[in-house]
Amino acid sequence: MDNSRNILEEGLQELGVVVTEHQIDQLLNFVVLIEKWNKTYNLTAIRNREEMLRLHILDSLALLPFVSGKKIADIGTGAGLPGIPLAIFLTEQTFTLVDSNSKKTRFVQQAIVELKLANVEVKHSRVEDLGYAEEYDAVLSRAFASLSDIMALAEYLLRPDGVLIAMKGVAPMDELKELGCPYVLDKIVVPGIDAERCVVRIKKT
Repeated sequence: MDNSRNILEEGLQELGVVVTEHQIDQLLNFVVLIEKWNKTYNLTAIRNREEMLRLHILDSLALLPFVSGKKIADIGTGAGLPGIPLAIFLTEQTFTLVDSNSKKTRFVQQAIVELKLANVEVKHSRVEDLGYAEEYDAVLSRAFASLSDIMALAEYLLRPDGVLIAMKGVAPMDELKELGCPYVLDKIVVPGIDAERCVVRIKKT
């Protein structure tokens, strides 16, 4: 499968992630599924497989050190990112993948079935209409909205000691000033991506 396996193996090694052959196969199969459905469903603007591996898969897996807790919601999941790559590695955690776009949730459901992911469910819903108040240890957001908007929409999902984990590009200092609550900002390096990336963790207020 061209250079894909090498890109993943080397990228995961750079991230310090221990990986099995089965997990690599699952990630590669996931990318093939995205490519196949992308032709009619327009899941992502990225069409190049190598870019997809770096900008979607490795980018998602750069979150691994920051995800904790047993029950995790991935809001605005789109094509299942970062939820599906994370669920492949965090098999003891359960993931709820949420998106308001029915085409995308149909794709995610198919991916869950084909990849045999027992720890993932998908919900076709707007975040604010999901329900499940105070059920999640962590809420994940990747390029979804401004930090204050994400907190306004999704904070109710978090347990009292829960945390919002948002992935951003350049450190969003203006957004952080608007928050008015404690946060931790970590800069991260995604293998093969020559762009600033960071993770913001915000405690429930």
